[in-house]
Amino acid sequence: MNWGLVGHEWAVSLLKEQMVQSRLRHAYLFTGPGGIGRRTTAVRLAQALNCAQPLSDGEPCLACSVCKRINNNGYPDLTVVQSESPGRVLKVDQIRELQRIIALSPYESQYRIVVLLRFEEASSEAANALLKTLEEPGDKVILILTADAAENLPPTVVSRCEVMRFRPPAVEELSEWLAKNLQVSREDADLFAHISSGAPGRAIQLHQEPDQLKKRNEIIREFYDLLNSDRVYRFKYISRFDYPMDLPRSRKELTERISVWFSFWRDVLLCASGASLPYSNIDQKERLEVFADKIGLGTARHLVSETQKVKDLLEKNINPRLAAEELLLNYPFDN
Repeated sequence: MNWGLVGHEWAVSLLKEQMVQSRLRHAYLFTGPGGIGRRTTAVRLAQALNCAQPLSDGEPCLACSVCKRINNNGYPDLTVVQSESPGRVLKVDQIRELQRIIALSPYESQYRIVVLLRFEEASSEAANALLKTLEEPGDKVILILTADAAENLPPTVVSRCEVMRFRPPAVEELSEWLAKNLQVSREDADLFAHISSGAPGRAIQLHQEPDQLKKRNEIIREFYDLLNSDRVYRFKYISRFDYPMDLPRSRKELTERISVWFSFWRDVLLCASGASLPYSNIDQKERLEVFADKIGLGTARHLVSETQKVKDLLEKNINPRLAAEELLLNYPFDN
């Protein structure tokens, strides 16, 4: 069995084998895009280690009291550490508090398990503070870090972990899993799988939170309006998301929109190049083809590159409004 996950059979198989042979590592680094299943895999490992009624070696039941408490982050020997919200900074004080916790013996289980989410958001002081713990975590501690990419962490942190790189399952595989396990129509399953680019967590969120899909559709409509507008309208649009006293909010609002814009231009590029990779915005196929025919391969490639550049800049200390305004100046005027 695959711990109720879609894809990642190799990861589940490896972790089960290490459990059975008592060769679990003291520290793991799960990398991959958000929603890919890094946190869920970490939770499943904690359940497999502590399940009160395992179905077989390394196979948690997911139904007993222990499994439920772990799933709800209510288990005394499981500690989850993360920044206040995505995009914020994981602080050194949080690592120091963690070190105090893991110095204690496990309360119920054999191991004290620590999951550090989105560790690419850790400050340099926090990352450095964790180094000693990674070197000498103790015999009864298992640390699991998650990050978007190992390259975004200090090499000294990466070298002390077993790195497991998570990749999205095939869109068709995810669509089939969604239709079967969430009991949604195949049409909706296909749409969720494509929009999420194969990230199971994101696809499930689209199903469970209809407002997420509604918001995405609204961003798409606004995007078409922007392409049919002049510079004055574009700048006015961006000003709606300018919160000088709350730059994290500005960055979040604009990052959500620019991520959708990026997915659109990527799809246009795929269409213009004749690539067989799946579109993210499968419900916009006709308009993608129109744009691909209109702007051509070279312009599509340029727009993808420029949009990616701004996405990367928004992760750094840059004024989000200025970045978005400059990006819109590079976009074509479809009128």
